[in-house]
Amino acid sequence: MHIRPGTPGDIPAVLAMFDSAVAWLTARGRTGQWGDQPFTGNPRRTDQVTRWAHSGGMHLAERDGLPAGCIVLGDAHDYVNPAPEPELYVQALVTDRRHAGHDVGRTLLDHAAHQARERGLDLLRVDCYAGDDGRLVAYYESCGFTRQAPFTVGEWPGMLLHRRP
Repeated sequence: MHIRPGTPGDIPAVLAMFDSAVAWLTARGRTGQWGDQPFTGNPRRTDQVTRWAHSGGMHLAERDGLPAGCIVLGDAHDYVNPAPEPELYVQALVTDRRHAGHDVGRTLLDHAAHQARERGLDLLRVDCYAGDDGRLVAYYESCGFTRQAPFTVGEWPGMLLHRRP
């Protein structure tokens, strides 16, 4: 697997990754995380991915030369409590379902921990959807993260987690 910086040229591929994730979740009745509509064609989602592509914090994992996952690193979202120390924050993580079972997400999270270490930061944080059966929270815990605090955005249940790189 190869990880490289993302570029504006990757916007369609990243939108397609989210589309595949939304379709997979929707097929399983799990629409609480990102809803049931594709990101592609949604102006708000396109603007979001465009901002990430221009931020310098977007990184893509490739398998066999194909985009397999995307992570966006930067500042914490404004809906979580500020960190008590300097940090690197995972703003987004998505994998293309065609690459499921190849540890794409785990590899990108390890890349984020490496980025934090390279920047002299001792804290890596992420938030995620904490509804349904909590499988996403458990996934992050399996990747070395520890629960820090639950939160809600409107009615959307989230969990803030942290990891020491």
